[in-house]
Amino acid sequence: MSAAIAVDLYSDTITRPSPGMRKAMAEAEVGNEQAGEDPTVNKLCEIAAELTGHEAAVYVPSGTMCNAIAYRVYCRQGDSVIMDQLAHPIHAEAGGPAALSGCMITQLDGGRRGVFSGDAVDKAMKPYKHNRPVPKVVSVEQTSNFGGGACWTLNEMKDVSAAAKRNNLAMHMDGARLLNAVAATGTSAKDFAQQCDSAWIDLSKGLGCPVGAVLVGSKDFIDESWRWKHQFGGAMRQSGIIAAAGVYAFQNNVERMADDHQNAKRLAQGLMQIPSIEVDPEEPETNMVFFDCAGLGMDNYDVSAKLLAKGVRIGAGYGPRDLMRAVTHLDVDSAGIDRALAAVRDVAAGRD
Repeated sequence: MSAAIAVDLYSDTITRPSPGMRKAMAEAEVGNEQAGEDPTVNKLCEIAAELTGHEAAVYVPSGTMCNAIAYRVYCRQGDSVIMDQLAHPIHAEAGGPAALSGCMITQLDGGRRGVFSGDAVDKAMKPYKHNRPVPKVVSVEQTSNFGGGACWTLNEMKDVSAAAKRNNLAMHMDGARLLNAVAATGTSAKDFAQQCDSAWIDLSKGLGCPVGAVLVGSKDFIDESWRWKHQFGGAMRQSGIIAAAGVYAFQNNVERMADDHQNAKRLAQGLMQIPSIEVDPEEPETNMVFFDCAGLGMDNYDVSAKLLAKGVRIGAGYGPRDLMRAVTHLDVDSAGIDRALAAVRDVAAGRD
């Protein structure tokens, strides 16, 4: 049987509401969200719209639903969404683009860990023929999850935005870890989001909320998004109780994300000092550390199981090489990083 988990680096989605966040949730003023009458939900949407510089916002249960809604707004059945081959909707959204929006995916080989260029978008565009899917939107992921938490720079995003415009495409940003990119690059969320017609911010990752995401765009885009939110089962009624967590997070948990990035760097540096462990990339940009233990003569899945028996959870099976992935977050402090490194050293040395 596995030991109790003392250090959980499986994902930043496993964070638990802090006492302050729980208090805000307990005291939240609520109403009928679906009728636009929940004041806490409305406040959360106002904060997200202002933060990103967009006209309007809608609160939904998950980031995956945000992507599904956006693709449904932009695409008819058989249309295409352009994205990197590492993008989350391809690998981890249960086939949602096809199932919910009836759209194809045009995959790009970004070359830089999930980040592609405007030139790549241009090359993906083919002269229209009746037997081809028609690209309608280009989707970027900030940060690139399966690219090791890589950040798009503002210039890279501007380059793709320009390509989208000259090819008459909408541009959508999967902002699962947008605020991690803000902390890492110093570029504002507004500057990133203004390159896009629509974007979203996940609340249940680095911000530490138990659930939810906020989708932003023009008033017309959000008005149509409400329809698909309802059709996809996203109506939440008196959801101010959980939206209050998002309000609290925006007010208290944004600047501290830099601490997660420092802990990720400490973890990567410690792992590189263990013989036969390969860290890729060696210098994490944000809060994700990918590494390979094949040099130890062990399968990464076996290493993950051995660590779990020591009370440290780190996932395996990421990317073509089935790498291990450790994700730092607000529930893991520097002492937790030290304990995780000690456990990896023990496993590497064959100590029970």
